[in-house]
Amino acid sequence: MTASALRPFLVSPEHLDPHWRWNRAIPSHGHISVDFERRIDFDRLRRYRLARARAALQASGCGALLLFDVNNIRYVSGTKIGEWERDKLCRFALLAGDGEPIVWDFGSAAVHHRLYCDWLVPENCRAGMLGMRGTVPPAVGLMKAHAEEIMSLLRSAGVADMPVGVDIAETAMFFELQKAGMIVVDGQQVMLDAREIKNIDEIMLLNQAAAMVDGVYHSIYEALKPGVRENDIVALANKLLYEMGSDDVEAINAISGERCNPHPHNFTDRILRPGDQAFFDILQSYQGYRTCYYRTFNIGRATAVQHDAYKQCREWLDDAIALIKPGVSTDTVARVWPKAEEFGFPSEMAAFGLQFGHGLGLALHERPIISRLVSLDNPMEIKTGMVFALETYCPATDGVSAARIEEEVVVTDRGCQVITLFPSEELPIANRY
Repeated sequence: MTASALRPFLVSPEHLDPHWRWNRAIPSHGHISVDFERRIDFDRLRRYRLARARAALQASGCGALLLFDVNNIRYVSGTKIGEWERDKLCRFALLAGDGEPIVWDFGSAAVHHRLYCDWLVPENCRAGMLGMRGTVPPAVGLMKAHAEEIMSLLRSAGVADMPVGVDIAETAMFFELQKAGMIVVDGQQVMLDAREIKNIDEIMLLNQAAAMVDGVYHSIYEALKPGVRENDIVALANKLLYEMGSDDVEAINAISGERCNPHPHNFTDRILRPGDQAFFDILQSYQGYRTCYYRTFNIGRATAVQHDAYKQCREWLDDAIALIKPGVSTDTVARVWPKAEEFGFPSEMAAFGLQFGHGLGLALHERPIISRLVSLDNPMEIKTGMVFALETYCPATDGVSAARIEEEVVVTDRGCQVITLFPSEELPIANRY
């Protein structure tokens, strides 16, 4: 099965609301399910994601997918146990042949799934323990036991002699899987194939997540004044997002004044001063679906060169957005952005991530990736149903200021819709003097 053969899973009425029309705005409903209009259909969402994973597995030539990446586990099983899981490498899932997903979870979480996740086969919710990033040494035998258990399940499914796509795992676990007889291949590419096209429920969740950040940026705009620190803005954003229903505020970048150039991708306790240029990135998720959403402001006033940097940053971004439609390749988009040397960097590697596009979904970085570093020689086709962020950066000629803007777009059958709506056509000046 080719990648294009996955398209029916996007347009089937089982997975995409048959009443949806792309000439209408993408809904931003709120958090509550109601009986008087169709909102997020989580059953449809789970069926769609599992169908996409099954189709990608079939197309890959693998007999099974063994998943340790928490975003992949959620995609195929609809299970999640909070931000705690993110870096523990303690959960895993198996999708073998035509069988139902099997999930090994942390202790009592498996019992919870049997009670509350009725879309899963109860006996497929199992307790598992691999060692929590080596804190329980591999010599104890937990990894060995699970590797042998998995191979037994593969034999029962009739796929033990086929390659198994594994996404990420501890090195010791890879060794145990191979010792048990598994033919290990790259499963992350298979899952990224599955995840690149979003159904309407995923798109509405991404839109809802963006709407939350719209509101946070309004509050940031009101709060920006001399004496406020970067970390104060980070605290404000975290508070508002969790009050709005965010399930994970992954990071808030807050960069101001002389820290704008070069871009450090962090925040400090620097105090905002009159005339500072400042930019922010809000990375958070609603029901697992991410935002990556930059905005630039000035504090009180702005110089001519700060306005110029912002105007150029916006122009590069608008040029890219204008190209987004099905069938366009990512190299076409990347070529409208300046070469690294044209905005002060020695190479595309050094400038990577500044003129940049990346898919959004359950992970912050999905397909497509758009960059002069990778796209010119390895282009990808842009497809209906993709959702991604486009971000640009322009340093000012004063040597310290810089502008950074980012928009999230949904690729439709007629072009794209921008879902990040806090105004950014012109440089916003907070508390203007």
